[in-house]
Amino acid sequence: MNVTKFRSQLLPEGSIAYLCGMSKMIPENLLEIMVHNALEVQNDLGKDHEPVVKLHSKYGKAIWLLSELDTANNIAFGLCDLGQGKPELSYVSISDLESIRHARLKVPMVETDSGFEGKYPMSVYFEAAKQNKRITEDDALLRAAEKIIRDRAAFN
Repeated sequence: MNVTKFRSQLLPEGSIAYLCGMSKMIPENLLEIMVHNALEVQNDLGKDHEPVVKLHSKYGKAIWLLSELDTANNIAFGLCDLGQGKPELSYVSISDLESIRHARLKVPMVETDSGFEGKYPMSVYFEAAKQNKRITEDDALLRAAEKIIRDRAAFN
C-alpha cells in the first residue's frame, strides 16, 4: 500500500496522530496503515491483514499484534495475549494501553517492538497462538499453523 498516496487522499499531513489522540507509542506510518486496514474492513474490502504493530508489556507477558485502528474511538483490532494462555482476537483501547504505568517507577508499561514485521496474515498468528497458548513469532510454528489453515480449507 502506498502510505503517502493514502495520506494525501484522505487526511492532511500529520493528522492521524492528532485524530487518534496518540502519543508516540505507535509510529505515525504504522497508524496510517492500521487506519487504511480498518477502512478496508468498513467498506467490505476486508481481508486477513498482517499484523502492523506489536506492543508488549515491559514487565509482564502481555503482547498485542494489531492490524486495524478506528480513529473515532482510538480502538485497535488484533491478536491480544495477556500472558494467561488464552490469546484471542479482540479490540483494545490504545488510550488505555498508553495510560498503564508502573506502580512504583511511574514509567509506561506498554511499548512498541520496533523490530517486529508481520510476515503472515493475522489468522496464521491466531492459529499458532491457539496451538501454543501464546503469541509466537517462531517461523516453524507459524508455518505449521499456516498448513493447518490450508488443510482445514481444503477439507471444507
